[in-house]
Amino acid sequence: MMSDAPPAHVLLVDDNDEFRESTRWLLEDAGFTVGAFASGAALLHELDHPTQGPPPACIVSDVRMPRMSGIELQQELKRRGVELPLIFVTAHADVPLAVEAMRNGAVNFIEKPFDPVMLVHALRTATDRAAALGANPVVMEKLTPRERQVLELVVAGKLNKTIADVLGISIKTVELHRSNLMQKLGARNVAEVIRIALGHEQPHGAITR
Repeated sequence: MMSDAPPAHVLLVDDNDEFRESTRWLLEDAGFTVGAFASGAALLHELDHPTQGPPPACIVSDVRMPRMSGIELQQELKRRGVELPLIFVTAHADVPLAVEAMRNGAVNFIEKPFDPVMLVHALRTATDRAAALGANPVVMEKLTPRERQVLELVVAGKLNKTIADVLGISIKTVELHRSNLMQKLGARNVAEVIRIALGHEQPHGAITR
């Protein structure tokens, strides 16, 4: 069954003209609409003075850019209260940088060069998750704040070790939170957790508190 929902609008930020244009074509071919910007300042100007285009659903940003880095852009977006899902792409990935970005709220961190399917999947997951979790308070009300954080990272496809690094907790604690949220949602496995979180399936047989 086809969806009547309009295509998600992505804001793409990268100072490399060739990469920015090729990624715009990739995402438009995948069914997104795209606004492309050469700098963080240009993106912020668009957010302050939006055009007549559709409201944005997600931001994709390079990390290392002149004048304003992706991390600095993330901090400024947070200061302004912009809560759009943010996906970082970078040719200079390192674990501490990825952990910092995820701790500050980035939903994914992808290293260049990447498989185009990976970026498209990350975007669809991020936009679906944002819509579903925002519109499904029944799911979120069952969970503690920490369980919600773990859930969001599980839906983003992160492994327990990465979740532990991002949240600054032990792997054993992550496993405990995952077990608890699965019980509360009545999910038998991670696939069911993801379907429930994305709104594709209702919680069933859940333990209430």
